[in-house]
Order: sequence, then structure tokens, then C-alpha cells
Amino acid sequence: MKVDEPIIYETQYSYDNAKQINEEIRQAYADKADQEFLIDYPTVYIIDQPGKQSKYCQDYTVYVGETIDIQRRTLEHLNGDAERRTDWQGLKNANNAHMFVIGHKHFNKSLTLDIENRMMQYLSSVDAVSHLNNRRENAQRLYYTEDEFVPIFNKIWDTLAAKKDYKYLFPARKEIENSAIFKASPFNKLTQEQNKAKDLILQRVQEALDKNETGKLILVTGDAGAGKTVLMSNVYYDLAKLTEKNGNKISLSMMVNHDEQLKVYQQIAKKLGIGDEKSVLKPASFINHYSPDDPVDVAFVDEAHLLRTQKNQGYTSDTANMLTDIRQRAKIVVAIYDKKQVLSKTQVWQGDSFQELIDSIGEENIIHLHNQMRIDAEPQTIEWLNNVINKGLIDKVPEDGKYEIKVFKKPQDMQKAIQEKNDDQNSGISRMVATYDWEYSSQSSPQDGSEFWQVSEGDWKMPWNYQVKKPRRTDDGVSYKELSWAQQPVTIDEIGSTYTVQGFDLNYVGVEIGPSVKLVDGKIVHVPAESCNKDAVQYRTFADGTKENFAEDLLPNELNVLLTRGVHGLYLHAVDPALQQALEEAAGKDRVVE
Repeated sequence: MKVDEPIIYETQYSYDNAKQINEEIRQAYADKADQEFLIDYPTVYIIDQPGKQSKYCQDYTVYVGETIDIQRRTLEHLNGDAERRTDWQGLKNANNAHMFVIGHKHFNKSLTLDIENRMMQYLSSVDAVSHLNNRRENAQRLYYTEDEFVPIFNKIWDTLAAKKDYKYLFPARKEIENSAIFKASPFNKLTQEQNKAKDLILQRVQEALDKNETGKLILVTGDAGAGKTVLMSNVYYDLAKLTEKNGNKISLSMMVNHDEQLKVYQQIAKKLGIGDEKSVLKPASFINHYSPDDPVDVAFVDEAHLLRTQKNQGYTSDTANMLTDIRQRAKIVVAIYDKKQVLSKTQVWQGDSFQELIDSIGEENIIHLHNQMRIDAEPQTIEWLNNVINKGLIDKVPEDGKYEIKVFKKPQDMQKAIQEKNDDQNSGISRMVATYDWEYSSQSSPQDGSEFWQVSEGDWKMPWNYQVKKPRRTDDGVSYKELSWAQQPVTIDEIGSTYTVQGFDLNYVGVEIGPSVKLVDGKIVHVPAESCNKDAVQYRTFADGTKENFAEDLLPNELNVLLTRGVHGLYLHAVDPALQQALEEAAGKDRVVE
């Protein structure tokens, strides 16, 4: 869609400038219509204050807002808001604060609210922005000019990105959209299904707080890519900002199982000012920090299917069940759960105990998400993937102009194709991953004298994750410690496992399907003896002395996690000859790379 150019006025952010901003706009624009679009129509504004300058980039504190009267709103910020809030005091007293006022001939109230929300999502994902000061997300649902929202926003951002003095504040859109923070941002626009779920969660939370309950459990379920994490991030932020606004403080905590996702949520909390070191942490740390005698009001658990149901050195509770311990330390627990993403025997519930939990909390406290939000594909492609994952059937790959599925005869060619996708800015972050069918240890080196633990087939090999030497910072000056595995540039030369990519999006994913996944009598089967994933294939001994093996469930879950990472494409190669042949036949000549 072709859209008109935005009108962007720049000025110093100060009291003197605010008093005469309307007159300055009239002097700056000869076209009376342009004047009106900035003075009399709804506008979006960005206030930025540069902080410390490093050799890599500038550091910024940013505020984004929208208004129908830019002069009045700016003076309100400088007067009343500066008296009540420390963030506005800092902006008022700064001698280098600056403001963009953005107008457009098609702006209306709903559209400006959507632009404001998307601007917050982008800016909070920019490495150079250390603080984003805003009240609440304002994503709109349906309105008359909704179809113009994305093209108008893109035009605004690209115009700002063209300003050389602000290259760190407004980097290329693709660079931002590929970041893990952007994808988990609370400013993501929710679907109708997610909005309905959000309203229900907030209602249940309020009811539980009013009754002063303890251990109230709300489960959010759905397949990989159903939008569970974005929903939880949005609810968490909404509650944090709501309590800040009305003064009725609700204590919140966000628990994250993966080290990779922990970094993402900690960055979000820090940039948005919605938490401290006790607010975003791993489950074992939460259990150690909080007491049943002084429970947190609302605890969120991302990927609760990864919670332990067995003791280890870092978790020694007598309950031997992390969810039980968390519920004892929180009035309300909002937890994401997907049984098809349980990966380890230490996460399995014994017998019927999980179903008994479901029955005890009641269907009204279980929220099901059904839409596929990650994979940008036609329904027939989603069905094809579901048949592979859930039924072990390999049907003919359907035609799909949105999603690319290719089968490679050689893994080295698949690796090359993924590297090319990753180098293409229009494609974004792409990585190789593999089933856990090759040995790996973070505590020792390979006995054969190799430099790295490797995934290999024939003459081809790639190092397993976390082994390639990494610099302290990227070329843009970002610390590697703050980046997830997929975001680290050097990991294009590594191959990831479920433990590094679970919960993350990749634009294109290349999956090396190892020898534990075979085709027998036309169906996919999983062979535990061929897997190196001890946590999945070894027997588990329960507290009552009984032993069980869960490989039959856990190995298919591993394949499920890997095959559902790609947003725009899935590349495949299988070690098992029969499975590789079946994939090639299903793909057809046009989708097989010789």
C-alpha cells in the first residue's frame, strides 16, 4: 500500500520551547495543512535524552506518547508530571533532551494509539535505549483505518532511520524485528484470541486478590508458537503499570526456566522499569527468595512444562515439585504449559498426578490458545507439520507461497543455505539445529582429541552450541552476555539443540534429523538407543522406588520443538536413509536440493 509521507517536526525539549511550539511549527511549515496536522490533529511524539556516549554507540532514555494537542500535553509533562514523577523530572532538567512531533494526514485517535504502541515496541528493542518511560500499552483492536497502520508506521520509522544523527536510536527495522526482545515484547499487538485470554486472566487475578486466596493456579495451554509467551509478557506488563498508576501496589514475579529467555525478560524489565533482581528470576531462585509466610501476589511462569518434579543439587525441596513450591509462595500463579514440550524425565509428573491437578483447579482456570502465531504459513502447511510431529506421517508437502520447505540431500548444502538466509537482511536470523543424537558435554572435551563436540555425518561436521570462541562484544558494541544463543553472530557457525532454541523464533531453521529418528513401515519412530539425550532416554526413579522410562514421549517432543522454530521456512535433512527418501518424495523435485 502506498502511503503519504509523515510530517516530522524536531525541537529541543524544554519549557521555553513548549510555550511557543505551535508558533514554531507555523513558521517551519509553509503548507497550512501540514501545520494543522501537527497542531490540531492527533500526533505521536518521541522525547529522547542522550546519556553516556561509548565508543560503540549512544545511550538513550526515551518517552513515547500521543496527544490531540501537542502544546498542552508537553506543558503538562513539564509542569505536573515533573512534580510527581522522577523520570519526568530528569527529562525536564536535562539540557540535551529533544523531541520529535509526528503527524500524518490520515491520523485519527485509534491509529495514533496503535502507532504509539508499535513505537514503544520498536524503541524498547533498540540496544541503545536503556530506559523507556511510559504508562501502559495502548494497542487498539479493530477500527476503520486499521489496514493503514503498518505501512504508515513503517514509513515513519524509515524516515526517522534516515536521520544520520539518530542512527543508534532508529536502526533498520529488520535489525529490530529479529531481536528476541522484540518478539517477546509486551507491546506486541494481541490477536482477538489473546485479548480474550488476557481479559479472563485479569478477571481471575482480581477475583483471587479480592478473596485473598493463596495458590490460585491459572494455566495457559497451547502448541509451540501459539502466542503464549507474548500473552504472558503483556499481562505482566499491564499489571505492573496498573499498580504503578493507581498506587495499589501488587507484588509481581516472573519466572523463566531457560537461561536464554531469562536474559530477554531481564532486559525487558530493566528497560521498562518494571522489576528488580527479585522480579525476573529462575524458579529455584524464586523458591529460595520467597516464603509461604509472605507470598508474592502474582507469579508468572514461562514454560512451566520445564519445571522440575525431582530434586537435584540446586533444588532440594521436600515437595520435589517446583509448581507446588511456587503455589505455596504466591497468591496467584499464571503458568504456561505445553505437555508436548516436556523434554526431560525430571519434568515428568508421576502417574495421574498432573491430570488430578487439572481437575482440581477447574476448567474455568485453564485457557487454551489454538492459533499458530509463529509459523507464517497456510493452514495446509501447519496440518502437514502436525501430521509429521503428532502422527509420524509424511504426506506430500503442500503448495504454500508464504512458507518455504526444502529437503537437502547433503547437510553441508543445508548449512550453506541457512548461512545465506542469515546473511540476507530481508530474511533475518537463521540457524542450524539438530536432534540430540551426538555426544556433548559442557564439562569435558571430546576423548578423540577434537577441539569441539560435534554434530557430524560423513565428511560434514558442525560444533554443538556454546563452543565457538566468542568476543566480549558484537561489532555494534552489544555485550554477548546479554544476547541469547541465536542472536549471537558467531553462532551461525554452531548447531543448536532444543536446550538453546526452545521458546525462540528463527526466520529459517535448518534441522539435522539424527539417527534416533527413523522411518519404519511408513511411519516415523524414535529409537532411544540412538539418542545421546540422557535426560530423555534414561529411566527415572520416583520417590516410592518405582522406575519408569519416558523416551517414547520425550523424543517426539524434541522433534516437535525443532520443527516449529522457523517463521518463514524449514530446511530438512535426515541421517536415516529411509526417512530422507520419504522426505524427498514428499517434497517433490522442486523442493529437493541435490
